[in-house]
Amino acid sequence: MQILYNSTRGIRGLTASQAILKGLSEDGGLFVPETMPRLECSLRDLSAMPYQEVAYEVMKLFLTDFTEEELRGCIARAYDEKFDTPEIAPLHKTDDHTWFLELYHGATIAFKDMALSILPHLMTTAAAKNKLKEEIVILTATSGDTGKAALAGFADVPGTRIIVFYPKNGVSAIQERQMVTQKGKNTSVIGITGNFDDAQTGVKKMFNDREMEQKIREAGFCFSSANSINIGRLVPQIAYYVYAYTRLLADGTLKDGDKVNFVVPTGNFGNILAACYAKQIGVPVNRLICASNENKVLFDFFRSGTYDRKRPFILTSSPSMDILISSNLERLIYQICGQDPVKCTAFMEQLKGDGSYTITEGMKEGLSDFYGNFCSEEETQDTISRIWQESGYVIDTHTAVGAGVYKKYLEETNDTTPTVIASTASPFKFARTVAEAVLEEETDLSELSDLELTDLLSELTGLALPKAVEEIRTAPVLHDRVVDAEDMPDTVLDILGIN
Repeated sequence: MQILYNSTRGIRGLTASQAILKGLSEDGGLFVPETMPRLECSLRDLSAMPYQEVAYEVMKLFLTDFTEEELRGCIARAYDEKFDTPEIAPLHKTDDHTWFLELYHGATIAFKDMALSILPHLMTTAAAKNKLKEEIVILTATSGDTGKAALAGFADVPGTRIIVFYPKNGVSAIQERQMVTQKGKNTSVIGITGNFDDAQTGVKKMFNDREMEQKIREAGFCFSSANSINIGRLVPQIAYYVYAYTRLLADGTLKDGDKVNFVVPTGNFGNILAACYAKQIGVPVNRLICASNENKVLFDFFRSGTYDRKRPFILTSSPSMDILISSNLERLIYQICGQDPVKCTAFMEQLKGDGSYTITEGMKEGLSDFYGNFCSEEETQDTISRIWQESGYVIDTHTAVGAGVYKKYLEETNDTTPTVIASTASPFKFARTVAEAVLEEETDLSELSDLELTDLLSELTGLALPKAVEEIRTAPVLHDRVVDAEDMPDTVLDILGIN
């Protein structure tokens, strides 16, 4: 069955490859499958397969205009020795009903590698399939991890350029150094004097600027995105939730049909939406637990039905979640308003104009699978410390938000359904906060650099330093440009050599 893609705001009937190339629809909407497929292979059969085979069985359902040879080739080139474990996404058990799904074993030690390792291959295959003549310009905003993973994925890929915008003072020191030392003749990294929402809004505006689109097309370029607004980013993420379930099936933890909870630290809503899609294609999911940091716009939405971005933007120790405009939530809003693009557009226009919207009582029923909560900065650090002391397991700040929210969920519900927590980044990416939490007594770490702290963390925990950290230790800074958010379009034109 061929799956076509519709925009949440009206445009209909694109193939998967066309939707991947566009990234964002011309009407400002996000592409979603016209119908949701179902797994063709039983979960029991999938439990005997390695990650690459599970990924194929999932992605073939959504990317129906890719041939088997094309899709298997993309998967083989993505999930290879770039990952430091053959399991690609291993599970780590910490107690009788809790597992951490480690999504950070790729080249840039964050979960974004799981999708951004394959997106360049999907995109270049899609370009050839659609006889695209223009050079693809990947335009991306990042709250910390997407940027580096996208840069690593697209660096020196023929027929592409990549331009990444990040909040200059809104990412960790390790995250920033990973980006500004990125090699590749086709890569550009720009800091902005604003927050992630400013960067994301600026990128969306450029996608929707018809005059700019005409100008870059005349110069031989076209825009696409590596953010999770691109369906080619979202589909590969579904695979690791299916994989996680099948590993618990394989080891006897679950029997066929047993349910599982997924806990996902969430900012832009893409990662938890992938878990939602995994349920819709056939994974027996009980609850989708949405974990927020102090920028708790999603927690408030799930409790009240009102999405309100009109609030202070808080810089936290989990910067990839410092987001007030959760772009992928639009896909869920479209679904729960009956796939009505007119209604969905009205909500998004209200968010843009008034800064908030409130869904109907009927739509709230569509949120029954979700539970939302948040962790304060103090609770995040306490969670890292508690899990280290209880199980000798080290987690990063984002994963700690997930684990802290799961603790609150348990206290509220006493639900001991087997639960998988998405572990979204290596603790070494946020070494300062993690080291402070792991140390048993108050220690002044202010004199140590972030790279020195990675050494200390390795010494404290016995964990080997990831290759990604070792590589940036002496790497030269290659990108040092900083601009105001309103200057982003001119900066892109300058990078592309367009007057």
